[in-house]
Amino acid sequence: QVQLVESGGGLVQAGGSLRLSCTASGRPVSRYTMAWFRQAPGEEREFVAAISWNGGSTYYADSVKGRFTISRDNAKNTVYLQMNSLKPEDTAVYYCAATTRYISTATTYNYWGQGTQVTVSS
Repeated sequence: QVQLVESGGGLVQAGGSLRLSCTASGRPVSRYTMAWFRQAPGEEREFVAAISWNGGSTYYADSVKGRFTISRDNAKNTVYLQMNSLKPEDTAVYYCAATTRYISTATTYNYWGQGTQVTVSS
């Protein structure tokens, strides 16, 4: 089993930045694809970004491309999401996810964290 814990969420003004972290425990995730999803109130959970096991491939939703950057440090069993130029529409609970399969934008990941709230004020 893999346990994922997100941190780094909070309240920020539009145009600001936040960095989310997701730390895994239970087993090394160095061979796992890692991803970030988000869910706004009343909305379905949506894909944000993903990174392959060695960091060689990344994929972003169009809505965050150029503003968000996903990265990982396998030695620390941690994946990050740097979020710049934040907009009010980025407000959501952000979830970390892991899978042994290749990058996917679907919510078919094996493991999920509990989420961290990001609120962007206008």
